Amino acid sequence: SGATSVILRDGITRAPCVRMNSAKEAAELKLWCEMPANFATLKHAFESTTGFGKLLSVEPTVAGKNVYLRLQCFAGDAMGMNMVSKGSLAVIDLLKSVFPTLVLVALSGNMCTDKKAAATNWIHGRGKSVVVEAIIPQHVVRTTLKTTVQAIVQTNIHKNLIGSAMAGAIGGFNAHAANNVTAVFLATGQDPAQNVESSNCITLLEETEDGDLWICCTMPSIEVGTVGGGTSLPAQSACLKAIGCKGGGVNPGDNAKQLAHVVAAATMAGGLCFFWGPGG
Repeated sequence: SGATSVILRDGITRAPCVRMNSAKEAAELKLWCEMPANFATLKHAFESTTGFGKLLSVEPTVAGKNVYLRLQCFAGDAMGMNMVSKGSLAVIDLLKSVFPTLVLVALSGNMCTDKKAAATNWIHGRGKSVVVEAIIPQHVVRTTLKTTVQAIVQTNIHKNLIGSAMAGAIGGFNAHAANNVTAVFLATGQDPAQNVESSNCITLLEETEDGDLWICCTMPSIEVGTVGGGTSLPAQSACLKAIGCKGGGVNPGDNAKQLAHVVAAATMAGGLCFFWGPGG
């Protein structure tokens, strides 16, 4: 019956680093941003810079005099980095009018977090957060993968879960998600450097009551778009058209979400193939 995939969250992030005169002022900025009425003001400033972008949240983190403002933005069918960066500048300009001592240190303060392994992406998500699952009949496991359901389940536990935990992995509870993510990214004109966070994945396997194999991949930070960047290159554009998500969708964001489903499903299929062979 194929795979079932669901988008859990959809929002690209940028986290400017600003510096105040004191830790007290930094705390005041954080508390100000968290007031609903003030967030509405920030949202208006952000959205004045874009026709599609919608500011979803602001999460301020204080470190001494520094404040890292993690802005999450719905970006339609674009991957959204340019969009969220432009909107972030508008937010900073507004905050400067309220807090005159505020100094912008960096538009990206590394709490976004872009192209780097980070727990914040694993926990809070970035881009599209996707969960995908499928049932593989036990006879397919035996005849195609040349192994048993029980062997695959145990191998996944000892390798992908315990082994990765012993290695101190962040988002690396899988066999080789990065291979599959990178392949789809190159074929569809995505930014291959964002494979770092887009490959965050935990693969879970169980034996069903009927003895079949249940497989699931949870991927909290798939960063994809179907407009802009390399998506207009001839080969990549043709690939997007072949999978039914070229350009902007009828509803903004639909095509980018479809591509995220494809990335997750390809990763799950690639993870399953890794277990081919006698005894898993």
